[in-house]
Amino acid sequence: MKNYMSILKDNGLKATFQRMHILEVIGMYGHKDVDEIYAEVVKTHPSISLATVYKNILIMSQNNVLVEVPLIGRKAKFEIKKDCHVHLICKECGSIEDEDIDLVDINSLKEVLSNKNFLYSGQELNVYGTCSNCSSIKVS
Repeated sequence: MKNYMSILKDNGLKATFQRMHILEVIGMYGHKDVDEIYAEVVKTHPSISLATVYKNILIMSQNNVLVEVPLIGRKAKFEIKKDCHVHLICKECGSIEDEDIDLVDINSLKEVLSNKNFLYSGQELNVYGTCSNCSSIKVS
């Protein structure tokens, strides 16, 4: 289990119970949209509002604690920020799988960006396709 309190404090945020629980839910599942996060958080904290969840997700995203994973035709999901990786996103079911592979030569990319006076801060790559579960359903 990650030390969510340290993650928040290292990024200049207070470790409120709302933020801690949101991070616990995302950490447990990997990738969740706001409604899914809210559905889990409200089980433990019934008085928390959807607006509070939205507000805290926005604040944590702006402060590099969470990363938004955009999905074509679906609600974006959120994950706890981690090292550069690739998302394998199923267009059928919307599942997201992380792969720790570096498809871009960082040194070449940094050189190109430097020549354009563009300050590199990280990369995200979303690869869309059909997961093994959905492709086996279609074959059957």
